Amino acid sequence: MEANARLTGSTAALLLVLLAAEGATIPFTRPLLTAHVVIGMILVPPVLVKIGTTGYRFVRYYRGDAAYRSKGPPPAFLRLLGPLVVVLTVIVVASGIALLFAGSRWQSDLLLVHKASFILWFGAMTVHVLGHLADTARLAPLDWYGRARRDISGAGGRQWLLVASIAVGTLLAVAVTGQIGTYRVQRDHSRQHAAPASTGTPWLGSFGTAPVEEGS
Repeated sequence: MEANARLTGSTAALLLVLLAAEGATIPFTRPLLTAHVVIGMILVPPVLVKIGTTGYRFVRYYRGDAAYRSKGPPPAFLRLLGPLVVVLTVIVVASGIALLFAGSRWQSDLLLVHKASFILWFGAMTVHVLGHLADTARLAPLDWYGRARRDISGAGGRQWLLVASIAVGTLLAVAVTGQIGTYRVQRDHSRQHAAPASTGTPWLGSFGTAPVEEGS
């Protein structure tokens, strides 16, 4: 149980750093599109690790494992919020990746899904992070220094899992960067064809027929 908690905390801390970097690109997505996509792809494996560790805890608790039962569940509100965070995270990431590969016909709809799900995700994630911040700050460093590192076996394996998740994410980023140029061409093509139809409704610039910002 403690090993899983440490891995969850370390992964959460890693995700906070990556999400902060990704968030910094959002106001400047057009010039920083490549950085936005690269960081987004690096995020994917750590996100899967985090879903795996929290899912493992969920299963062990509801199967009646004594150690997990004795620790007890998170507060009820955070328990209800958790599945929503997972679903919204999957939608944000999947819609961003799909934007790179979908034809121009689908880019507007996917951009709408990506932006709308991000807004919902940001609100839910903010509450989720604040609710678990104390646990993350306590658990994240334990596998990385001194006597605390040796208290629970497997610290090296948990560290290597995080390193491997970053390595796999980097490989994913390299694999999709070639698609960014294609996305730009399709986006510009869609904008040119949609411009006459959207001149009378400027509010569609963000969520309508002519995608004016890139997403990932």
